[in-house]
Amino acid sequence: MALLTSKNIWMRRQQCPCGDWKCYVSHEGDSEETSVASQLAKNDENSLNESMVAPYVGMVFKSDDDAFEYYGNFARKSGFSVRKERSRLSPQLGVYKRDFVCYRSGFAPMRKKPGGEHHRDRKSVRCGCDAKMYLSKEVVEGVSQWFVVQFSNVHNHELLESDQVRFLPAYRKIQEADQERILLLSKAGFPIHRIVKVLELEKGIQGGQLPFLERDVRNFVQNRRRAVQENDALLTEKRETDTMELLDICKATNETDEYFVYDFTVDENNKVENIAWSFPGSIHAYAMLGDVVYFDTTYRSITYGLIFGAWLGIDSNGRTILFGVALLQDETLRSFAWALQTFVHFMKGRCPKTILTDLDPGLGDAIRSALPNTRHVISVCNILPKLSGWFSLLLGSQFSEFKSEFDALCHVESTEDFELQWSQMVSMFGLGSDRHIALLYSIRTSWALSYIRGYFLARMATPAYLKSVDAFLKRIFAAQTCLRSFFEQVGIFSNLQNQPRQEMQYMHMKTCIPIEEQARRTLTPFAFNAFQRELVLAMQYSASELANGTYLVHHFKKMDGERRVIWIPDDEQLHCSCKEFESSGIPCRHAFRVFITKNYFQLPEKYFPSRWLRESSLAFFYDHDAQQNEEWIQEFHSLTERLFAESSITKERSDYIRKELTKELTRLLNEVRDMPESDGIAMDFTLSPTD
Repeated sequence: MALLTSKNIWMRRQQCPCGDWKCYVSHEGDSEETSVASQLAKNDENSLNESMVAPYVGMVFKSDDDAFEYYGNFARKSGFSVRKERSRLSPQLGVYKRDFVCYRSGFAPMRKKPGGEHHRDRKSVRCGCDAKMYLSKEVVEGVSQWFVVQFSNVHNHELLESDQVRFLPAYRKIQEADQERILLLSKAGFPIHRIVKVLELEKGIQGGQLPFLERDVRNFVQNRRRAVQENDALLTEKRETDTMELLDICKATNETDEYFVYDFTVDENNKVENIAWSFPGSIHAYAMLGDVVYFDTTYRSITYGLIFGAWLGIDSNGRTILFGVALLQDETLRSFAWALQTFVHFMKGRCPKTILTDLDPGLGDAIRSALPNTRHVISVCNILPKLSGWFSLLLGSQFSEFKSEFDALCHVESTEDFELQWSQMVSMFGLGSDRHIALLYSIRTSWALSYIRGYFLARMATPAYLKSVDAFLKRIFAAQTCLRSFFEQVGIFSNLQNQPRQEMQYMHMKTCIPIEEQARRTLTPFAFNAFQRELVLAMQYSASELANGTYLVHHFKKMDGERRVIWIPDDEQLHCSCKEFESSGIPCRHAFRVFITKNYFQLPEKYFPSRWLRESSLAFFYDHDAQQNEEWIQEFHSLTERLFAESSITKERSDYIRKELTKELTRLLNEVRDMPESDGIAMDFTLSPTD
């Protein structure tokens, strides 16, 4: 029953995007976790090598477990291991005596078969060693303490050296993180000796230096397989029961809230196969901020075997928001396509302009099928961490040079240059037949800058955003033991994103340019910071006007990296070859250089997209009741029409109406100001007499 009572652990899917289960790939974060684990192991080893006081009669411990741990550390440093032998109980004190002895204490008893025959003699490590530590519990002033009453460190056998003692059974422990990795690799078809090699490579240690042996891995895998076989039927029943309960919760939620949406599919046995849902607040958020969506499918539930899909976005303040979720039985084209079509249905048929995903060819095929008019982008930040697992062993000492070449390719601007340099790189490193190179080339139109330049990404294809997504999902997965609690947690995070956030912080000016003041009044702090950075960097560029109105913009140091900015005076439009504005909605430094050259003090409104405006941010947080909002607008329009009709009769009435209109507007704004606060945040509305 161990598997059934364990937590519903969500972890990253481990299959390589190339489709080969036997191809091991380290994911984002693994290197950090590995380095931490390695450092902890080194710290443990160093602590053992430090001088340690030998136990002595009268030594005091808070508990018998503390005493056993201390004696074990001392034993490991000295070259042996210890085990628990006897304990004695009393009705008043419970366990009041503990005997810890050397692992070679006593003698192995002779075992007999049921027929009376002796078992085949096997050599035993026990040799009657008398090394020991006996403890007794006493209650001192109401506090239980354990005292060493006997101690002997005299052994009748040789003690082991430090490089041998780690092979004793007491110290050959497979940590939980290693257990999960072993099971995944075993499921992928790796033989035991290859699993050991992968773990050694992952930890960056030499062969034979793992804290356990190959036979320990084999025994662990065999024991776990037996446990899985014994619990398989129970796990299947639990999976079906919990999935049906989740479906019932969705139905009940929809009955109480008609704006909550869900959908599901069943298999040939009428069992729930896939299920997806979205909360009203998420649908409202998508209506305003659904131009770009990140579809994350990197996590799988160990307990239920379900893939978790999350549709995520970014709000006007740069925070991760949740649009909807799905639980899928598998990662086939059919399941992914159903999830994408269902999501669009939830969002009233509105497809995103751009969808970002991890590197998954199957998901890319589903996007082309279900969302043919949506641009698919794979952030290069999702590709770079995989290069080491794919090419470090293959290329050896050449890997660093290869990575530099690949980094340069990621920033090539023209498709012609990309194709040429890609061919040169493949030829240089002899990777013409490598399946990972073939995979990357086949999907180049989704990740190479020369192909995706100008796609609107809302600053989501960045390491900072992807890191925030991972932190966001881990908070959802924290301590989830069943699908019911998981559903509730998703609902909590969907509601939190619709609450007012931190109060708008003061944004400092860095230039004396009026454009910056205009942006500070108009943009959210997140967007203003990006805007301000580009504006400041524009001071490092010069602009040279050509005969046809085009400008060449140069950095004062990098004269070879020119940008071409096209100026269209009739529409007051600038088009830069870097296409930063088309990608992020923030004008680039090259465009700013031209605006400044042309003596612009205010930018046209078209350069302040609605998704980055302060007003849009406030509307997102406060205008959730569409019906109430519509009634307020109708009331305001009716009032203004009536008052302005009156004001056109005489000057006296005009002055009177102006005063009454100001009074009425003040009343309406006070109503908004007096709305219930959330998280200590109130809106600051003032009415200027000159407006």
